[in-house]
Amino acid sequence: MTKSNLKDPRTLYHTGKFDEPQQETPALQENMTITPDCGETSYTGYGRLKNRRALITGGDSGIGRAVAIAYAREGADVAIQFFPGEEKDARAVATLIEAEEQNAVLIPADLRDDGAAERVVSLAIEKLGGLDTLVLNAAQQIQHQSIKELPQNQVQDTFMVNVLSMFDSVKAALPFLTPGSSIITTTSIQGFDPSPSLLDYAASKAAITNLTIALAKLLAKDGVRVNGVAPGPIWTPLQLDHGQPQEKLATFGKDTLMGRAGMPVELAPVYVLLASNDASYITGQIYGVTGGASINP
Repeated sequence: MTKSNLKDPRTLYHTGKFDEPQQETPALQENMTITPDCGETSYTGYGRLKNRRALITGGDSGIGRAVAIAYAREGADVAIQFFPGEEKDARAVATLIEAEEQNAVLIPADLRDDGAAERVVSLAIEKLGGLDTLVLNAAQQIQHQSIKELPQNQVQDTFMVNVLSMFDSVKAALPFLTPGSSIITTTSIQGFDPSPSLLDYAASKAAITNLTIALAKLLAKDGVRVNGVAPGPIWTPLQLDHGQPQEKLATFGKDTLMGRAGMPVELAPVYVLLASNDASYITGQIYGVTGGASINP
């Protein structure tokens, strides 16, 4: 009898406590003691994105890093935007991309700055020689236990990074996106089931969901597909950069049906699918990778 290759999803990744201290901004994956699995040794590519040119915002760590690694192993050249101060993580990703004999482009940029998103897209197009895959993944997440503690400038920054930069990125990229190109956004379970401590973040993720579906309707006539991915609790540096209260980190993800937090590599296959020709009839959809939480009404 042939031995099964089935793996128990409940125990496939870290199931213990996350005894991890908060970091100063920006939090770095390199400094984490419980390292997120972004597919560095576990992701295998099959050439599904051969000769593609992709820009991934927030591509230095966490989910963006997993997508960058997967895209390179599927045959794509990859540009990543990262927040200044995250150079160590960004260089590590570039090394992994280049190990696949793919071009890696590193673009530091603070997406809170006016014009930053357009500059990132322009540089990516210049360095890659074009663009056909746009992954809008960069995000700011800072928790507060009371709305009284939530500064208005943080709300503005969150929407600037998470939502408004997406508008600017799409506007800058659209003239270069030909039929078959793909735009993929990262929304969140928070856009469907918001946590009180993440008011601005959750609201921004709900806006991204709406934007994704509306853009799909707008761009279908041009042959450009637009979809989103809604992660649940995924272990990334974002959680250590004031994204979660310290007292909740130890049990992060334990309340999911799977009983554990997800790892970034578990999202990579969805981003690969949505960028590939295999998803030719998929647009205007939000894919939940949540450990069991529903994103359906």
